[in-house]
Amino acid sequence: MSSLAGRDGSHLTGVALVFASAAVFSLAGVLTKAIASDGWTIACWRGCVGGALIVAYSAWAGRARPASERIRLGWRGWLLATVGALSSLAFIYAFKLTYLANVAVIYATAPFMAAGLGWLAIREPVRRRTLAAAVVALIGVVVIFGGGLGTGSLTGDIVALAMAFGCALYMVLIRTFRGTDAVLANGVSALQLFAVGVFVIDPLAVPVRDIPLLATFGLTFAIASVLWVEGTRRIPASEAGLIGTAETPFAILLAWLMLAELPPTASFAGGAIVLAAVIGHALGDAAAARK
Repeated sequence: MSSLAGRDGSHLTGVALVFASAAVFSLAGVLTKAIASDGWTIACWRGCVGGALIVAYSAWAGRARPASERIRLGWRGWLLATVGALSSLAFIYAFKLTYLANVAVIYATAPFMAAGLGWLAIREPVRRRTLAAAVVALIGVVVIFGGGLGTGSLTGDIVALAMAFGCALYMVLIRTFRGTDAVLANGVSALQLFAVGVFVIDPLAVPVRDIPLLATFGLTFAIASVLWVEGTRRIPASEAGLIGTAETPFAILLAWLMLAELPPTASFAGGAIVLAAVIGHALGDAAAARK
């Protein structure tokens, strides 16, 4: 009985951690929009604050291992970090260039892109359910892009699509490089943006009102990353994926409440199609796991 109670307690903790991670991650768009500084400045500050905290957490979590192993990435880890850095930069610029809702919804298609890349790169089987959901999600993205034709948001939608592709590639690399410390690579990717950013811009030449927002962005990035890692260790991947979709409606709701940002009707229609595909796929996975 005590063993069963322990498993139930661990599962509930995992659910709470992943849900909290999704809620914290959803702040990224609002913070990016609220900060007056350019994308490189935001990436530089987030990399400095968030990257340092994640690397420190990785070192603490692996404290039982020798110090030389805790800081070793290898070429696989550096490749992961570089792909993550480029995706993060596109993520930030996408928020600057288009509606927050568009970025959040397009990002939700990343798991389906990862399924396709996994099949191409490592011949990972693609289930019919995943293929069907990917087709539906693609229709939703096309609707969103149609709404951006002839407007300035189209460039941001394209950048968001590139970001989602980069995130999908990151997912496939994590599955391929199973022995690589993905948490450490995530922290290093943020520090890479900081290291490059100091040569691109002057990170201290920012409005005073932006400084607490920039520091908060880095802090929330680190907190959300750690919560996600600790949560996904305790629950099935399918359930984590379902709970993680809460980030999209959270982000859209915050954009409306805090920024009064209402995207065009096409964004709502396309977003509803994508969310239906993502949630339907995740529910199917959860049901299969219970059986």
